[in-house]
Amino acid sequence: MAKTTQILFKLACASGLALATTLPVQAALFGDDEARKAILELRGKVDANRQASDSALTELRRQQDEQGGSSRRAVLDLVNQVEALRTELAQLRGQNEQLARDVTELQRQQKSVLSVLDERLRTLEPVRVSQDGVDFTVQPREKAEFEAAMSALRAADFDKAADLYAQFLRRYPDSGYLPAALYWQGNARYASRDYKPAIDSYRALIARVPHHARVPEAMLAIANCQQELKDAKAARRTLEDLVKSHPKSEAGIAARDRLARMQ
Repeated sequence: MAKTTQILFKLACASGLALATTLPVQAALFGDDEARKAILELRGKVDANRQASDSALTELRRQQDEQGGSSRRAVLDLVNQVEALRTELAQLRGQNEQLARDVTELQRQQKSVLSVLDERLRTLEPVRVSQDGVDFTVQPREKAEFEAAMSALRAADFDKAADLYAQFLRRYPDSGYLPAALYWQGNARYASRDYKPAIDSYRALIARVPHHARVPEAMLAIANCQQELKDAKAARRTLEDLVKSHPKSEAGIAARDRLARMQ
């Protein structure tokens, strides 16, 4: 802008000098009126040139101001856009971090739920057990209740054990534990000197599973209960039946020895 102004100023000065230089010459060539007329025309041209220069200079300044204002507005708009993008980016980062925390928490909760569910499923899934040489499948709760009765028997709490076996047999009449439950129920009653209920338990075992490994022992236990009840004849018959049906079993051999002592 300054350079343009200087150029225009120099042009104006040059025009003035040219006028001053030519005036004497023109005055000498023409008359006073004509010279005066020429001077006025030259002055008009100089004024017109000056006005044109001023207008051009004003227009140049206006254009430069507009361009400068547009540039400043453009820069300001860019700065505002950058700041807006930074703010949005910060918000997105915050949301991403929150989502990451939420996902981590959900994964933790899912693992916890799956662990609890797996534990519950394990408590519901049948388990394979072996009792008296026989393998069978039972429910976890069924197994726990049978073991509770056995624990009471081992603790010499015979009345409680007998009641727990009775509850077990009512709740699981077809359980694979049935022969063992009847046998140990008989033993618990025998230990409590409830000989007749004990005989009932042993006989239930023999009737339900006549080929079970505990049958010879149950027959020998019946004979013991009968002797405790002072029923020697019934005891002898039971021992004879035991020797006849299971001669090679340990209970059968013990029955044969006892019969020999009874003669």
